[in-house]
Amino acid sequence: MIRRVLILTFAVGLLTSCTNAPINNTNTANINTGPTPAPTASPVQPSQSSAQITLPLLDALLTDEKFVDRLKSNLKLNEQQIDSLKRVSNEAVASLRKSNAEDLDDSSVNPQARASEQLNQILGADKARELASFTNEYWSKGDPTEASGNGGSGAPKMLKGPNAVPTDTRVVVNIPAFRMDLFQDGSLVKSYQVGIGYPQFPLPQGLRKAQTIIFNPTWTPPDSPWVADMKNITPGEIVEAGSKLNPLGPIKIPIGLPSLIHGGKSPAKIGKFASHGCVGLTNAQIKDFAMLLTKASDTNISEQTINAYLAEKDHTQTVKLENTIPVELRYETIVLEDGKLHIYKDVYAQDTNTEENLRAVLDAHGVRFDDLTEQQRTEILNALNAMSANPTAAASPTPEASPAKKTAKAKKPAKPQNEIVIDLGTLAQKGYPAPVNLDNGSGKPVPQKGTKTATKSAHH
Repeated sequence: MIRRVLILTFAVGLLTSCTNAPINNTNTANINTGPTPAPTASPVQPSQSSAQITLPLLDALLTDEKFVDRLKSNLKLNEQQIDSLKRVSNEAVASLRKSNAEDLDDSSVNPQARASEQLNQILGADKARELASFTNEYWSKGDPTEASGNGGSGAPKMLKGPNAVPTDTRVVVNIPAFRMDLFQDGSLVKSYQVGIGYPQFPLPQGLRKAQTIIFNPTWTPPDSPWVADMKNITPGEIVEAGSKLNPLGPIKIPIGLPSLIHGGKSPAKIGKFASHGCVGLTNAQIKDFAMLLTKASDTNISEQTINAYLAEKDHTQTVKLENTIPVELRYETIVLEDGKLHIYKDVYAQDTNTEENLRAVLDAHGVRFDDLTEQQRTEILNALNAMSANPTAAASPTPEASPAKKTAKAKKPAKPQNEIVIDLGTLAQKGYPAPVNLDNGSGKPVPQKGTKTATKSAHH
């Protein structure tokens, strides 16, 4: 990823690395799309806060005239208030760039709290809450007046309940797990470790859809003040596919504004913060995923044809999928997976690592927290604290709580711990399926203990 050229904007025509840039020199294959699923709010975990607004995110949205118009009509904000919002959000972006902190790989920051403080000062507490709610909705779904596919009972919907296992064909991205899964007809086909949006530019949550695969995408920098400071970048110019200044890589898969699944990431960015509101993959991963996505959607395109598209790096090619594939963007920090409890770092400070959410996850799989041993309960509660956005100093994971990689090297100073795994023993085969054929972006096979090939989903 090229630093200083990757800030997300939402405005049509003001598009960056993680939005759908205009396509020039494009041919479209004659392959029809399926029905469009309705955007749906994400029922992630019972007590999860949905607040994701940050000042850089707000700065991006304020370049969208439709968004600004709706602030005026829906929230009755006046020009002075909007100008003040633009000023503080633009100052936040400028500060990030000046300190080289825009791409900060640090989940301990809480940009939402900073945004809340600033909005309260400008608008007052009540109006600030209204703005946060509206902005989060707009960020997740786009302009509500343009939502499509509200219809029928057969339209795909967000799966209900924690750790829900698909029985259909869909993509599931669990943000704090840095993991993307492709299910086909209820079987987990393949798992990918991915890069996610920085805390300043969080990946949205909710139901999206994949309808097209775009090979050799171009990129158009936005017409924003910060672009003027960039070297070799001019607002509105088209950065050609294959250019070192194009951050999208060889393939992008739009999943609804403001997000993409796209390549261009180095292996070092996989499993970390890596993007501005998108799911990031290496070039090898995105090619593999695109190939599997065409098969899962019954789209008749061969690997030879895909290779031919990619060989013409200066020619953008769009392929419509035969059937639309639902894409769930989840935020689940507590996952029961094949009998093991995985507790992930609350990377976006959503306050999800709570006992209430833990009980809901266990209850969904027929397990009562109170029926666990005292030692298990203590380990789990300590792990919840350790993986929370603001852990208390008094508690830490007990020795029995197994980190995801527990080796003799654990004494080395420290990479941030993003996951704690606790084996609940008697619950084998219960919960969400373990990764299948996991691709971690390194290009090397990943050992998988006891993992079978494509696993048929089952609800327990």
